[in-house]
Amino acid sequence: MPLQMHEDFINLAKEKLLQDHRILGLLAGGSMITSTMDEYSDLDLIVVYDAGYQEEIMNQRVRIAEKLGNLLSGFTGEHVGEPRVVICLYGPPPLHVDLKFVTVQELEQRVENPIILWERGDEISALIQRTSPIYPYPSPQWIEDRFWVWVHYGATKLGRGELFELIDHVTYMRNAVLGPLYLIKNGELPSGVRRLEKYVSEGLDELKDTIPNHSTESCYHALQMTIRLYQQLRQHLGNFENKREAEQVSVAYLETVYSSLDK
Repeated sequence: MPLQMHEDFINLAKEKLLQDHRILGLLAGGSMITSTMDEYSDLDLIVVYDAGYQEEIMNQRVRIAEKLGNLLSGFTGEHVGEPRVVICLYGPPPLHVDLKFVTVQELEQRVENPIILWERGDEISALIQRTSPIYPYPSPQWIEDRFWVWVHYGATKLGRGELFELIDHVTYMRNAVLGPLYLIKNGELPSGVRRLEKYVSEGLDELKDTIPNHSTESCYHALQMTIRLYQQLRQHLGNFENKREAEQVSVAYLETVYSSLDK
C-alpha cells in the first residue's frame, strides 16, 4: 500500500490536474498495482489528456509537473526511449515520481492494467475494460542472434585490457539476457534483473559469479559464467535456431585471447 507521502502527493496531483480541462485522468502503475510499495518505492503515474491538445501538453509537460509539488529536478525520458515521461524528484522529503503523459488512445498499448485514481467521465475505464495489456517478452531468436556477437565483443575488450568497458558489457548481458530468462523460468515478468533476489533462489549464487571486479582474471571468469548460464537457460526457451558456428567461433576466440594475456 502507498505510504503517507505517496498518498499526499497523489491527492495534491489530483487536485491540481482536476483544474486543467485538458487532463482527463490520473492513473497509477508499477508497485501500486501489486500492493508491494514500501518506503523506497517511487510513483509511476500516468497523466491522460485530450488528444486535441497533444502538441501543447507535450511542450508543457515539465511545467505541468512543476505544479504538482516542490519539483527539485525533472527531465524528459528521451534517453530511455520514452519522451512522454517526465522523471521527477520532489521534496523534501525526497520522492521519485515518473509522470507519463498519454492520450486515451495511447492507453490501448500498455504492459499492465493501471489503477484509475481519478478520471473525467468514463472514457478511460471503458477503454481499459475492452482492451488488454501485453507485456513484452524477449524473443529467444533475438537473444541467440546477438549473444555470440556480444561474447566476441567482450573478448576484444579483454584483449585490449579495457576492463571498465568489459564490466559494463557483462552487466548489460546480465540485464538483457540472464535476468529476464531467470525471471521467466521462475514464473515472473522478464523485467531485467529487478527483484531477482526475491524471485530467484536456484542459480542465484552462480549469477553472482557474473559480477566481475577490475582484473583480467575476474572479467574472464565473469564472461565465462555468463556463457555457461545462458547455455543452460536457453534449453528452456522452445524452438529457435541455434547459431552453433557463431557460438563455437566466439567461445574459441575468447579462449585464444585469454591464453595470450600476461596474467
